[in-house]
Amino acid sequence: MDSFTELLGGLNVQDVDTFVHKYLRNFISSLFGPENLKQKLLPEIEQNARTYLQLWSSQQSVELKDGISAMIFYFSAKKMISYDEAKSSAKLRENFADFIKGLISFPVNIPGTTYYKCLQGRKKAMKFLKHTLDQRRASPEMHHGDFLDLIIEELKKEDSILTEGFALDLIFVLLFASYETTSSALTLGVKFLVEHPLVLEELKKEHGSIIRNRESQDTGLTWIEYKSMTFTFMVINEILRLANVAPGLFRKTLKEVKLKGMFKSTSTFALFISFLEKFYRNSKNHAGYTIPQGWAVMISPPIVHLNPLNYEDPLIFNPWRWKDVETTGGSKNFIAFGGGSRFCVGAEMAKVQMAVFLHCLVTEYRWTIIKGGEVIRAPGLMFPNGVHVQLTKNQ
Repeated sequence: MDSFTELLGGLNVQDVDTFVHKYLRNFISSLFGPENLKQKLLPEIEQNARTYLQLWSSQQSVELKDGISAMIFYFSAKKMISYDEAKSSAKLRENFADFIKGLISFPVNIPGTTYYKCLQGRKKAMKFLKHTLDQRRASPEMHHGDFLDLIIEELKKEDSILTEGFALDLIFVLLFASYETTSSALTLGVKFLVEHPLVLEELKKEHGSIIRNRESQDTGLTWIEYKSMTFTFMVINEILRLANVAPGLFRKTLKEVKLKGMFKSTSTFALFISFLEKFYRNSKNHAGYTIPQGWAVMISPPIVHLNPLNYEDPLIFNPWRWKDVETTGGSKNFIAFGGGSRFCVGAEMAKVQMAVFLHCLVTEYRWTIIKGGEVIRAPGLMFPNGVHVQLTKNQ
């Protein structure tokens, strides 16, 4: 956990105290929160999706994971720091790609290793972010209307708990978090729709109905229409349940925690649990287990989401299992966005990105996977041969 946090510049949003976490949550919500999504970002996200889908349909094929990553990353970078790769010598997305490849790797900092390349990617990205911040501060009369403007205003306050280093780490983490997990989930989702035509047909019905009920079919999505996408949210939940993009959620015990009873598992995790039970069998704590204060704990979403005690036929893609199930804020059986007071602040942003993309895709295009499509975990969700799609616009 410490090496993982180090790669994020020492900033693990889940590891800060409650006051700082609440401060960060409110601050980040000014960009990714529901109000800004409703008032400003929704039409921009829709236009961005349409632009990229139109571009892909003009090409022979597109590697979907890379294409969706670019679509979301450049949008987020523009909103956060007004980044435009065409006008910049820095290849920021390449830096993040290098960083991600080594994020969960053996920490050997030697040239040629994945970990070394990961650190270099972060170093180059941070250098660019620092340069951008310095340029903005040198020209205070220039306003861009982005997240960095808010950062600079906050840094000017005498009582602010935000420091320059903390701010740069925050921007880096938000850029990373804003696109990598969502792009992986959407790629898997498009693959699922190819493999499950009944789900695709139901999606087409829902989104076709949204368009038909408009006074003018030329208008864009409204917040009311977005909130009416009942089946779409069921599909998104099922994609996230099976994707398990984050292989683990890290927490640290603030005080000693006692767990009562014996662990039960029907997954491969049972072997590890069996070892723990044998290890503790001869201890005085026969009634359960004790996690000492300060210990790192990794919560594993796949163990929750693929457990047959929680979900019938857990390996089957079945959006209808979510009918009438409330998941706002997470639950003990659905932790795609974490849960409790540390529920992901960008959850609504991710769902908007996914729902809007699916809306534009199923109402205007048809597609075929022509190459790749294999899915592995190493340990995160990966597409080793890509997912190459041929996209055709409906007549």
